[in-house]
Parts: sequence; C-alpha cells; structure tokens
Amino acid sequence: MITHIQGKLVEKNPTNVVIDCNGVGYLINISLHTFSQIPDKELLKLFTHLQVREDSHTLFGFCTLAEREIFRLLISVSGIGASTARTMFSSLTPKQVRDGIASEDVALIQSVKGIGLKTAQRVIIELKDKVLKIYDIDEVAPSESNTNKDEALSALEVLGFTKKQSERIVDRVLSGQPDANVETLIKEALKNL
Repeated sequence: MITHIQGKLVEKNPTNVVIDCNGVGYLINISLHTFSQIPDKELLKLFTHLQVREDSHTLFGFCTLAEREIFRLLISVSGIGASTARTMFSSLTPKQVRDGIASEDVALIQSVKGIGLKTAQRVIIELKDKVLKIYDIDEVAPSESNTNKDEALSALEVLGFTKKQSERIVDRVLSGQPDANVETLIKEALKNL
C-alpha cells in the first residue's frame, strides 16, 4: 500500500493533482477540502489511499491523516464508494463529517450530493461507535436538541429559505460560535444566504 507521496507539485486542479516523485508523475484524486489546503509551493506531501480494482488502480490524496482515516471509515460502509466519500469532503470538512456522525445528524450527512436518507442513516449506524471510540468523543446528544438552532431554522423557513440551505449555514455559524443565540444565528445566516 502506498501510504504517502512526497514530491514536486506539477499540476493542481480542484479534483486532482499530479506529483512528480523521482521522475514518475502520480495522478492523485483529491477533494475540494484537500485542494483548499494545498499550498502553492513546489514540494508537496499527501497521505494517500490506494484503491485497487479489477480495471484500475486509483490513488486518493489527503492533507491530513485524520481526513484519510474518516475516508477509510466512510468507504467501509455499504453504498458509499470512494467517489461519494470524496464528494462528502468537497462539501463538508472532515471535522463536520466526524461530528455529524457522532451527533447522529442525518440531515447533515444527507445534505451531500448522492447520499439519500437510508444511506445517511446507514453511515451513522455503522460508524457512530467507531467514531466515538477512535476520536475519544463523549457521546454527543443529537443536534436536534439545540433549541436555538431549531428556532433559527424555523424563522429562516418562514422567511422563505429552504431548510437544507438554512441548516448548512446555521451549522457553519454554530461551528464557529457554539453559544450563539437565535438572533445571532439568524443575522449570520442571512449574511450568507
């Protein structure tokens, strides 16, 4: 298994990079999260996951070991392939994915393109215990218990915004300001909607 690749960054795209390592160019698939973390300098090291299939060998690259670990957990779930897991990291950060699983936030997992309700529930059922154990997280109460969040979402819905869109923005605000009151949540969400 190729665990990491370090070399000269030859090409950088939102979905992949090419790293020249001693004269061999490796095409490595990446998420938008990893793309945003890659510095524009010549020397680059990415942690990798090699997917071997009957018809292809595909490398996936990650800036951090934590992102690779969550990716591997995700692809262990039936119905989640490597491309779906990569898409998940293009719309959510690894921490958001981890916390969403730990807090049983089905709506957050389901907000990723290509993941339906049943798949989101399966991800949470199969990975919650592993995530809590690996990351030593105390069991988190489901996010539905956050009344400030619920009130803010209700208000935004009344204002005509979709629940999915509002929830994503409110979650982002809460990740930066966990103690934000309803008024702050609504104001911040309206700035970003």
